[in-house]
Amino acid sequence: MSKHFLMTVLLTVFFLVGFLSCEKDPASPKLITAEVTDILQSTALCGGAITSDGGAEITARGVCWSTSQTPTVDDDKITDGTGAGSFTSNITDLAPETTYYVRAYAMNSEGTGYGNTVSFTTIPYETVTDVDGNIYRIIQIGNQCWTAENLKVTHYRNGDVIPNVSDNTEWENLTTGAYCNYDNDTSNVATYGRLYNWYTVNDSRNIAPEGWHVPTDAEWQTLVDYLGGDAIAGGEMKETGTTHWHSPNTGATNESGFAALPGGFPYHDGTFHGMGTNATFWSSIEYGRYTAWSRDLFYDYSNVGRGYDGKQGGFSVRCVRD
Repeated sequence: MSKHFLMTVLLTVFFLVGFLSCEKDPASPKLITAEVTDILQSTALCGGAITSDGGAEITARGVCWSTSQTPTVDDDKITDGTGAGSFTSNITDLAPETTYYVRAYAMNSEGTGYGNTVSFTTIPYETVTDVDGNIYRIIQIGNQCWTAENLKVTHYRNGDVIPNVSDNTEWENLTTGAYCNYDNDTSNVATYGRLYNWYTVNDSRNIAPEGWHVPTDAEWQTLVDYLGGDAIAGGEMKETGTTHWHSPNTGATNESGFAALPGGFPYHDGTFHGMGTNATFWSSIEYGRYTAWSRDLFYDYSNVGRGYDGKQGGFSVRCVRD
């Protein structure tokens, strides 16, 4: 056997071993980014499809987004499971009328792979103005349109004044409409709105802007059901972070854009409680002679509570479009 033949055989073996080794070495995943759909003021749907796992297990996948043209996982991101295949991601906490860039990503032991970049622009917020001139952002959730801020109005729709009652004894004995401000401090109004008793909500002169009304108990439940039910909807309704909600603000994603804030309530002894921990909203439906239905959100739970409270209670108010 000639040296030339042996050299040829050895080179061939080395080449095959090297080729096979390269083929077996894992690499970063490859994937494509899905079209962005369901674009609203603060939310959108995207996702991706993994075309190659790179020869290693996919340990995380999702989308990342930014106002810069090449988003990475160091920017805003959401993780949607593991493994190969297609996935859908719900992008939240977006600013209205803003252009974003989004890429699908997937991670394995070798690194992070990205899909192509897709851009989209969120729609502007609609607004509605009350009789006092306060302007509220509007958010569409399913087939309903809600105000995305708590009511601040001090007059009924016909211009009649809603009394501001700060005396506890007077408040407790009311059977007519009134409002108060948390801690009787007007500096809380801009962020948290005002607190109204149920008699204000039920007054035929209306506290909601023209074309709007305080939601019924059934309309609240429609919202909760659309957001996944009582156990998780609270998280999807609460503003994220701990700027206004106390830690841990359990489950808060604000995926709905409802941006609920913990405006608290006046207690029977004249003190105020719950700012930072509780958001309680009236419905327009009474439960009994002295009580009416309400909805509660909590800093340490992701659920929505449904209960009935005394009509003299002072709670936040959201409105829904007629």
